[in-house]
Amino acid sequence: MNQPQKKSPPLLNDKPKDPVQKLLWVMRCLRDPEYGCPWDLEQTYKSIAPYTIEEAYEVADALDNGSMTDFKEELGDLLLQVVYQAQMAYEDKLFDFNAVADTIAEKMIARHPHVFANELAEKASDVNEIWDRQKDVEQGKQESALDGVTLGLPALLRSQKLQKRAARVGYEWQDTKGALDKFNEEMAELIEACDERSPTHMEEELGDVLFCIVNFGRMNGLNAEEALRKANDKFSKRFKGMECDLKDDGIDMPEASLEVLLEYWKRQKHK
Repeated sequence: MNQPQKKSPPLLNDKPKDPVQKLLWVMRCLRDPEYGCPWDLEQTYKSIAPYTIEEAYEVADALDNGSMTDFKEELGDLLLQVVYQAQMAYEDKLFDFNAVADTIAEKMIARHPHVFANELAEKASDVNEIWDRQKDVEQGKQESALDGVTLGLPALLRSQKLQKRAARVGYEWQDTKGALDKFNEEMAELIEACDERSPTHMEEELGDVLFCIVNFGRMNGLNAEEALRKANDKFSKRFKGMECDLKDDGIDMPEASLEVLLEYWKRQKHK
């Protein structure tokens, strides 16, 4: 039986020297119907989207880890996602990478009249006001102040954006004490729901508590999504340290009492 013959690959001599053009060339090769990669050829806009989200989080993770080498690499991985989607759009005769770059450049010019025109902005809060105003002009009249908040955002981040939109039209506590009082009120309702042992009611009240704490954080200039991500990282670091200490002391973690585990946890906090 004759083995299928691999089609001729693109000549490396055709590889552009300009880094951006080189990346675009790589993606064209990967998606070429004749000699491209089978996996890359099977992908669609939707199948690639989860990788885009994952790469964005890996950029943030590399930055937190403090490795500029990893940061550079992860930025490249994220850029590849943009190039990938743009190449598929070009194949569908919709737009190309240049159109994507031009669109964002023009948007930045329009939303920074304090840089590219004669508006004044002395501090960051002035810039935020200008940005929101320009964005409203671009989007035109909307039926709701909440229109345009992406459904696919992580829940905490979406809560923060919904609350910010509501605050822009006056639906906002006068100070953070009002937000904290509302949080305490919702906590009391969660406790009542726990006493009732109703999973549906408990879930609803838990959601209200989370929504309130996001609002409290937002009013204090804090990002709940970022705060929880850091808390997750801190927990992971302490837990792994506790596992190592227990192992060093010859203690099998599943067999240890809660009191023992809490004592080892305290050691990690002190460290």
